[in-house]
Amino acid sequence: MNLKTAQSEELELNLTPLIDVVFLLLIFFMVSTTFTHETQIKLQLPEAQSEDREISKNDIEVTVDAQGRYFVNQRQLVNTKFETLKKAFIKVAGNKRNQPFVISADANTSHQSVMTVLNAARQTGFIHITFATKEPTPGQ
Repeated sequence: MNLKTAQSEELELNLTPLIDVVFLLLIFFMVSTTFTHETQIKLQLPEAQSEDREISKNDIEVTVDAQGRYFVNQRQLVNTKFETLKKAFIKVAGNKRNQPFVISADANTSHQSVMTVLNAARQTGFIHITFATKEPTPGQ
């Protein structure tokens, strides 16, 4: 007769695989999340009925603020000369003239500033030119 109590082994739970799965899920959600396009330039876009389209990182975005300053892909140009605009477009686009070209002009900017951007884009060979707008507020 054996009256000695049996020693039970301590139960051990290995958390390493669980931590690995949690990190993989975290990485997956960080990579697959679409980030909103936030701009540092203060603009009041003109209102228009249009289809929703996000500006992608492959697009060339030219911003004209209310003071008539030009920004190409969020970088301010050193001056507002026509030749500076053309050189900036060529530098950003390289040989790819068929990528989308988005003009984001403040509602209060001069018409001449927008026409200068359009003329420079046309002369550098861009064909897919569009304007960024915002949806009109209801009741207006």
